[in-house]
Amino acid sequence: MSIQKHYTGLIERYRSRLPVSATTRIISLNEGNTPLIQLQNIPRLLGKSVEIYVKFEGLNPTGSFKDRGMTMAVTKAVESGSQAIICASTGNTSASAAAYAARASIKAFVIIPEGKIALGKLAQTLMYDATIIQIRGNFDRGMELVKEVSAHAPVTIVNSINPFRIDGQKTASFEIIDALGAAPDYHCLPVGNAGNITAYWKGYKEYASDIDGHKAVTGKLPVMCGYQAAGAAPFLAGKMIDNPETVATAIRIGHPQSWNMAWAAQKESGGWFDKFTDDEILAAQKMLSQYEGIFCEPASAASMAGACHDISNGKIPEGSTIVCTLTGTGLKDPDTAIKQCAASHPLSIEAELDAVKRAILGNM
Repeated sequence: MSIQKHYTGLIERYRSRLPVSATTRIISLNEGNTPLIQLQNIPRLLGKSVEIYVKFEGLNPTGSFKDRGMTMAVTKAVESGSQAIICASTGNTSASAAAYAARASIKAFVIIPEGKIALGKLAQTLMYDATIIQIRGNFDRGMELVKEVSAHAPVTIVNSINPFRIDGQKTASFEIIDALGAAPDYHCLPVGNAGNITAYWKGYKEYASDIDGHKAVTGKLPVMCGYQAAGAAPFLAGKMIDNPETVATAIRIGHPQSWNMAWAAQKESGGWFDKFTDDEILAAQKMLSQYEGIFCEPASAASMAGACHDISNGKIPEGSTIVCTLTGTGLKDPDTAIKQCAASHPLSIEAELDAVKRAILGNM
């Protein structure tokens, strides 16, 4: 029985647009190719004639967009002979780094803020057998330590300051254009460390131009809209902030590492940054689940909170095509989801037909 070679991940799919050679050993978990889902009910709720799509990155192998960058970062680390990788993380990066290190048979070290990581992400990192170092400090301090220790230990940094991370993440733009036939009018993203808005903008620009002998796919570029949590909004403050706080743990970052590149994406595209309260972000998370059947983690919902706000007030005009990136699955942070639904706890009844009938009819 012969086994045919199938699609094995985003590097194979976009190999000619990525910095790999024919002999590069690809470290992949079949990441990428995530669904672009058109919303059906929320546009009607908003009462606006728009097309809204969500790029659901929660369906990557470890449940977040981080896998796009990690496949490239770990592939290049292995190619360079590295035997260990390191990252600072609010959760998703640590899970992804640990998984790809396991796949490559190398060591992963992750620095996380003690008591400030969602349990779903911590569980993943533990299961992938990374060495977890908890610090009494936030992500920003962890990032400083990672950069410092890399000068003294034989480890490769796989945070988004690693340019190969950005190269991997830019492929989401390629997939969106491949699906829609053109770039959207507006692209809405949550912004924490700002690597993602940087990567998407890079991807759109590369796909819109003739690079490496490729025929241009589209000349259209989207307006890039970045949304932060009110308690962790350095782009709105116009400066780095210390001690950021938000329930959206994945964007609880006050010193973004891609600061300059994110500002460039915003300015070059004619876009903007905005911020939303934790309550507004959680309401958007619940709305996506309740009306569209899409369960994302809180940080992801910042993009939806922003899109709905700007569609409602006319900043994003009717007739527009909008893509919102949902960076991770809701299963990353089950505790926050359960707390939101405390008022609608499961019914407890007798195991009898009449009791079941009453429960159904009383909730029709």
